[in-house]
Amino acid sequence: MRNISKLLCFVVFLVVFGCNQKDSSKNQETILKGSAIIYVDETLTPIIEDQVAVFESNYDAKIKLVSKSESETVNSLFKQKGSIAILSRDLTSEELKIFKQRNINPKVTPFATDAIAFISNKNTKDSIVELKDVISFMQGRATPSIKGLVFDNLNSSTVRYINEIAGIKSVPEKGVFSFKTNDEVIKYVSENDGIIGVIGVNWLSQPKPSMKKYIDNVNTLRVKDLKGSQSYLPTQNDIAEKKYPLARDLYIINCQGYSGLGMGFASFVGGDIGQRIILKSGLLPIRIPTRNFIITKSQNDEN
Repeated sequence: MRNISKLLCFVVFLVVFGCNQKDSSKNQETILKGSAIIYVDETLTPIIEDQVAVFESNYDAKIKLVSKSESETVNSLFKQKGSIAILSRDLTSEELKIFKQRNINPKVTPFATDAIAFISNKNTKDSIVELKDVISFMQGRATPSIKGLVFDNLNSSTVRYINEIAGIKSVPEKGVFSFKTNDEVIKYVSENDGIIGVIGVNWLSQPKPSMKKYIDNVNTLRVKDLKGSQSYLPTQNDIAEKKYPLARDLYIINCQGYSGLGMGFASFVGGDIGQRIILKSGLLPIRIPTRNFIITKSQNDEN
């Protein structure tokens, strides 16, 4: 009996010790301290890398970014591989129901507006692509102005976005190609005439040094809206004035359920410094950072 009692005490000790260890590891993380894993839609990686670099330099925090396709990023939340994700869309009502069933109330923070860009080889004569032609091509119709479309990944947010505009559930079997990353799309388009690449615009505004020679050999196409009257580039100005037809809002989805780095990082990105990083990147911040001007009188004014 004594041995059994000792064994039971030992088991209880292990359980309590294990729980305390878990609690202490969680307690070590605050909104500005500790470590966390953030899953990010691969099309948004460049701007988030900049945010993480500045955040880590200001606080005692270490964030590991995991770049995946949109569907993989969302699945990371459902499969509890990660509790923080960055997407180019909000959670759907069905997805929110799943989290509520788990007693999780996701905190959603919109932080920027970016755009999907169409690119072509510099040897291509056309500088404008009509959105109605892209839709027609995606619906499987022969479109003389488009030889082929190249996406980063069939599970990416760019494919999902264009599919929604075209009113289709899957891409056509002919004329649509995919790789794994936006860099691969840029490289392929730069080396092949007549192909249109579909990428996140921040891959053009913030290229890696190794990608510069490929970026220099592609053009960003103007997109003619469905009205067919005007064409626009994915610039901050055209996005801000809601003229560019392929703009999309970006969100931080925090499912941690406690005051951890997810909350701190979202506040940082949505704050003054984070919004300035967005503005400098070429994307459109949710709120334009304020600028202070100091007006002084010169001696001539006084005289």
